[in-house]
Amino acid sequence: MRYLWTDGIEAGKYKELENDINTDVCIIGGGMAGILCALRLKECGISNVILEARLPGEGITKGTTAVLTAQHDVMYSNIVKKYGTEKAKQYLNANLDAVERFRTISARYDCDFENKPSVMYSMSGQDGLKGEADTLNRLGFPAEYTTSPPLPFHTTDAVVYPGMAQFHPLKFLNNAAKELDIYANTFVYKLNKTTAYTKKGKVNANKVIVATHFPFINSRGLYFVKQYQQRSYVIAYENAPALGCSAVDASGSFFFRNYKDLLIVGGGDHRTGKKGDGYNAVENFVRQHFPDAKEKNRWSNQDCVTLDSIPYIGRYSPALPDVYTATGFNLWGMTTSAAAADILADMIQGKNNRYLEVFKTSRSIFHKQLFVNLGETAAGMIFPSLKRCPHLGCSLHYNRTEHSWDCPCHGSRFDDSGKLIDSPAMKDANV
Repeated sequence: MRYLWTDGIEAGKYKELENDINTDVCIIGGGMAGILCALRLKECGISNVILEARLPGEGITKGTTAVLTAQHDVMYSNIVKKYGTEKAKQYLNANLDAVERFRTISARYDCDFENKPSVMYSMSGQDGLKGEADTLNRLGFPAEYTTSPPLPFHTTDAVVYPGMAQFHPLKFLNNAAKELDIYANTFVYKLNKTTAYTKKGKVNANKVIVATHFPFINSRGLYFVKQYQQRSYVIAYENAPALGCSAVDASGSFFFRNYKDLLIVGGGDHRTGKKGDGYNAVENFVRQHFPDAKEKNRWSNQDCVTLDSIPYIGRYSPALPDVYTATGFNLWGMTTSAAAADILADMIQGKNNRYLEVFKTSRSIFHKQLFVNLGETAAGMIFPSLKRCPHLGCSLHYNRTEHSWDCPCHGSRFDDSGKLIDSPAMKDANV
């Protein structure tokens, strides 16, 4: 794999934790969510440190397509049906505020920030886009329904979201990280209340934010049944058209955007540990719609998907009142990270946040996806295999495309030698 965002980017120099320290807030995880939380807390005058197991941005963030948008598939009609208009408005405004937050912060950094509309299109005309546009209009957002979107291939209809944006995530993150207190290559192997333990020292904090993509404390919160992980495959192409927007298929099959003279196309999604079309799906899509395009980079990434497609932001669990988390970003991690930073900063200060209710971690788990997740876990635990995931003991499946051992239960991944790649596992596997 060759990640686009790491091309020509030199990682910053970071210290490692080598002794015990004290702080107001300890943030575990140095991806986009952790960095934005630290920035927001610093603005509020709250001391904080970030503990990152590798280098900041080296986990999930380096694989994002880095679109800054409140366009999250056919989302708002679904939220209205499940939870009502008020919560749909909360979700919308939280993400619109997040786009503006990035627009403001990005002015401080060289991060190739661009204002671009987002387009959600349909190839069938049966994806409910007219209804989605009407819902957004009722919520106060000027979404435009059109039967002729600005795309270079035939579509039946689309919704255009004005005022959205895109950027270079690692340029942004590396510049922001210079302002923060970060300990890299510092793996947290245990959290006891608000004390984080590493091999060379511990951090005693008043509050803790777990921003590790997938929460790692299994005894609380039930996140291992409240979400699953899926793989996405991305290829960057040369000799492809400039679209003037970011775009996503309403069925969730493909998403794409430009970066300079490249076209970034993603798709082929499947549950981690299961078989899927992967890169083949992306290649076939591009051959059909952009036949002259030539591949430059390819990579894959991992996303946490919640039971109702709304992230979990708030207290980790009632039993851990001073521990917070942000997870389950459902492929839209950039704006959700910014929304999480504002929500958690308010919670830590004892303030009410007007968007917390829609994201609260304690909402009902009784959705169809819960029983799918439970079924996958049961199957993974009883499947006969000597290669087991050290997270909760599920069988590991070999991923021939990426040469990794993947867990279909909760999404942990390991390389050929068993070295941990992706959480929630906390140690290497015996493969």
